[in-house]
Amino acid sequence: MSFSLDDLPLRDDLRGLTPYGAPQKKVPVALNVNENTHPVPADVARDIVASIAEALHEVNRYPDREFTALREALAAYLGHGVTPEQIWAANGSNEVIQQLLQAFGGPGRSVLGFPPTYSMHSIITVGTGSTWVEGRRDEGFGISPETAVAEIERVRPDIVFFCGPNNPTGTPLDLATVEAAYDATDGIVFVDEAYAEFMPPGQPTALTLLEGRPRLVVSRTMSKAFAFAGARVGYLAAHPAVADALRLVRLPYHLSSLTQAAAVAALRHADEMLAMVDDIRGQRDRIVRELAAMGYEPWPTWSNFVLFGGVDDPSDVFERLLERGIIVRDLGIPGHLRVSAGTEAETTAFLDALRDIRLSS
Repeated sequence: MSFSLDDLPLRDDLRGLTPYGAPQKKVPVALNVNENTHPVPADVARDIVASIAEALHEVNRYPDREFTALREALAAYLGHGVTPEQIWAANGSNEVIQQLLQAFGGPGRSVLGFPPTYSMHSIITVGTGSTWVEGRRDEGFGISPETAVAEIERVRPDIVFFCGPNNPTGTPLDLATVEAAYDATDGIVFVDEAYAEFMPPGQPTALTLLEGRPRLVVSRTMSKAFAFAGARVGYLAAHPAVADALRLVRLPYHLSSLTQAAAVAALRHADEMLAMVDDIRGQRDRIVRELAAMGYEPWPTWSNFVLFGGVDDPSDVFERLLERGIIVRDLGIPGHLRVSAGTEAETTAFLDALRDIRLSS
């Protein structure tokens, strides 16, 4: 007798949905999920391993439930007057988002987002029983203060989600938009800054807006700039009362002692870990230049990836790149593909392959 998901007493609002679906394929050049493709420097890796080994001596005990050392290290890293009491961390920024929605979303509450944007925002919203409502963007994928306010007044959401720089477009987020949105709602305003380290040096972030705005939440991740995607460490900065709210919904001891030790060790080497960011920016800008020279239409980007249009058949180009051992991302945006900026060698492999496909079409 066959049995499938349809036969289970699944929640009605989950029926017919599909899970997060970025392909996981073992290929020589993986440029599809915006990872930092540079390996962790050897000396940093040794310190991380030593820190994990030390933590193993007490792994029979539960970890520090308040991840005190990690919060102190993250606050010091962020600067902008952020204190440890304003920091919350979890297993990747996705868990941070989930906890935020568990605390402030849920049945009967709505979340306003602005697609195209990070797909997990809507997936986690629905998974927590919240209602996802799509707002409009301006031409060129931007969101002006006027547009944000108009959409907030139309929807009256309990939570507003922004992503800056935006994924999958790389579009900058105007801080005036965040300020206007905050003033237009009594709910939570959430800014996903997963790619903040790739913005132009000296560019102000939403962290500069936290003072005096207790309903503003700014999230970050160690997955991208810190090359720590496999370690699963995400965090946010907000008023300490937000952390108090998340304590109500987090699972006990949700951050393992090994995760805490690894993250604290990595943060000790922040300068060295972030030294690769300049190289990634350089490869990103190279991709933009060379794609334009090939006749494609790359969008301006402040992230570690490039969304480009002018692709006649995205599915075909995706498959032809895959045949050459290179994977990029087909997001279903008509005429577009997205590629992460890799090492110089990976970027060269992608550009050479795409140029060959272009010439052979």
